[in-house]
Amino acid sequence: MFVIGITGGSGSGKTSALRVLSSLGALALDCDEIYHQLLKENAELKAGLEARYGGVLVDGSIDRKRLGEIVFKDPDALKDLNAITHKYVSAEIERRIREWEAQGGTIAAIDAIALIESGRAKKCDITIGVTASKETRVQRIMKRDGITREQAEMRVNAQKPDSYYKENCDYLLEDKYETLKAFEDECDALFTELIKGEHNL
Repeated sequence: MFVIGITGGSGSGKTSALRVLSSLGALALDCDEIYHQLLKENAELKAGLEARYGGVLVDGSIDRKRLGEIVFKDPDALKDLNAITHKYVSAEIERRIREWEAQGGTIAAIDAIALIESGRAKKCDITIGVTASKETRVQRIMKRDGITREQAEMRVNAQKPDSYYKENCDYLLEDKYETLKAFEDECDALFTELIKGEHNL
């Protein structure tokens, strides 16, 4: 199993990169998506978050906006959130990869904002950092999550700088293009080369 790890801040273009890998035949694992699914379905995870943050569990569901307001203002709260959720997300990733391998799959791609900090990068054959300008990211987060500029900027400021990904990843993809298609073309070129290289080893 050839595992590619994709990381970068919110709104940087990770989802677009993951979509390109999916089109090339990889199992696409979006940790954010898996986390949100577990937030709805996993009672143990919900109880753990309520125990730590108090008041985020409303009518059996986690109030994500309330949780976000807490963790993006407080680095320790954000660190605890990652620690609580990591084991559940990690177990689900492992389960899906095993299932994919059993079906004959040979490539998996993991999109995770905390790929490096969580230790998940060590289980990847290659890691790719995706970056974009702060303004691009803020605009995307506002549009995607329906939040204010202030909330989006708070989220971006709470995350790692681009230099972190340059130092810790094997490759870097900078989403500096006018169109989504242009960025996807760059992703396609890099991923095709990496996959070809893996099959030629």
